[in-house]
This record gives sequence, C-alpha cells and structure tokens, in this order.
Amino acid sequence: MKKLQQTAILLLFILVAVSATAQTRGQGRIAGKTVDEAGQPLADVQIKATLAGQDQAVEGKSNNKGEFALNGVASGQWAVEFSKDGFETQKGNLTVAEDGRAPNVTVKMPKHVVDPAVELNAKAQEGMTLMQNQKFAEARAIFEGLLAKYPDVYQLNAYIAQAYAGENNLDKAVEYMKIASDKDPTNAEMRLVLADLMMEKGDKAPAIEMMKGIDLTKIKNPLPLINASISLINDKKTDEALDLLNKVAAQFPNEAETYYYRGRAYIAAEKYPEAKADLEKFVAMAKPDARELPDAKKILDQIKDAK
Repeated sequence: MKKLQQTAILLLFILVAVSATAQTRGQGRIAGKTVDEAGQPLADVQIKATLAGQDQAVEGKSNNKGEFALNGVASGQWAVEFSKDGFETQKGNLTVAEDGRAPNVTVKMPKHVVDPAVELNAKAQEGMTLMQNQKFAEARAIFEGLLAKYPDVYQLNAYIAQAYAGENNLDKAVEYMKIASDKDPTNAEMRLVLADLMMEKGDKAPAIEMMKGIDLTKIKNPLPLINASISLINDKKTDEALDLLNKVAAQFPNEAETYYYRGRAYIAAEKYPEAKADLEKFVAMAKPDARELPDAKKILDQIKDAK
C-alpha cells in the first residue's frame, strides 16, 4: 500500500511537470534573423524565449544565414533573449497572437566591447597576487602580456621591473624601471625605486646622486634613503650620509631608524653629543623587538663610560 502511494505521488509530479511544459506549446511561431552591426548574418546565436508566467524556456539557435525559428509555441507575451560570445546580449518582448501569428524580427547584435580599464585592473591585481606569493615569472608574464596589448600604459614597465627584481635579475629590473621612470620623470616614488634598484645592483654613485635630487615631500617610504645612508657610512662618506639623514629626519620625524643611523654617522664623525642625543631618541621611539636596539644601548653605555 505504501509503495502504491509513493507511485501515485511520483505520477502527480510528472503530470504537473508535463502540464507546465504543455502551457508553453501551441500553434505559434517566433522567427526572424540575427545580424551584426554591419547587417551581416550572425550564426550560432542562442535564442531563449520564456512565456509570461512560466519558468521553462523554449530555446533555439540561428543558422548560417542568421535565420531562426521557434515553432509550436503558445500564444501570449514572450520575453526573448539573444546571446552569443563576443556580442552584446539583446532582450525584448513580442506577442504571439491567438491564431499563432507573430511578427518576424531582425535582431542587430553589436560586438561586446571590453573596457580596457576593467581588464587592466583585474589582470594587474592577478599579477600582484602572484608576486605576493613569490610567483614572479608568472606575474611577469601577465604584465608583459598587458604591455603588449596596451603599450601606452607605461606604468606596466614598473610592475615588470618588480617581477624581475623578485627573480633577482637586477639588470632587467633596472632596465624596465628606467623606462617607466623616464616616461614620468616627476614621479618621485618611481625615481626612488629606480635608485634603490641601482643601489642593489651596485651602481652606488649614480643611485645616490639620483636620491639627492628626489623631492622627499612626494614619497611615502624613506627606507631606500636610509639604506643609501648606511652604504655611505660603510664607505666612510660620513658627511654625505649625514646630509641625507638630516633630510630624512626633517621630512619623516617619526621614522625611528633614521636616528639610529644618524647616531652611527655622528659616531663615525666623532660628534659624540649629537650621537648620544640621536641614539637616546631612537631608544625612546623604537619598538621592543627592533633589531638595532641592543646595539644602540651598547653604544650609549660606551659613550657614558668614555666620560
């Protein structure tokens, strides 16, 4: 008995489904032609028609002449959608009369135009994510592809440079960053990155000269300048190091590392009161886990003992 009831329920569902399908069928016909913007026939356009109040669609496709026909449809108001990859989807409504008649329609489908900014932003973000995951070669391939497609977007050279830097190919990194920087010589951030790459490559003198000419009010991260000053201290060019660090301290007064390295430069110049003042300032500002903190405290103790 239970099995019979289940069968009856199943038959009911089947009957309901057949009934819903039957409501979309009749003696009518929806037909016409799909063309491109030039009026040429457009084949393989997917046509989907849905009768008002129904969920199930009647579907078809245009032939090589762009012609289509959905036969045996019910009378009523139909929502019709035309879609094809690479073209703008078109939608409209038409009425199939009680006698099955409906006007033939010609549907013009413009090509789908991709907004370059949308593609650029999406692909650039994909490349940046790859670089964050240290997949530098894959990231570079994305940026190179974008540059080939959009050669006027010179900023892509900077992304390629960063990818090369991640691969430790500093020659190529400098080459591409220079292209980007030369296209926008007033961009201080880009000039600073170029100078930093040149420093890393070993071209210290021209890199430092470039840094000296950068407007510090237009940069956000002074770390490359601090690194350059360290190189100058190691090369015993104390005056140049102090000049650079003075500029950094003036523009970035809350950058604790500046005072540590300026203190070291003052030590090298045998200007101990100035060194003491800077190192004390660093100790007061530095985070507890700052790697320079033990050395700063040690130097301060030595200065104190020297007295």
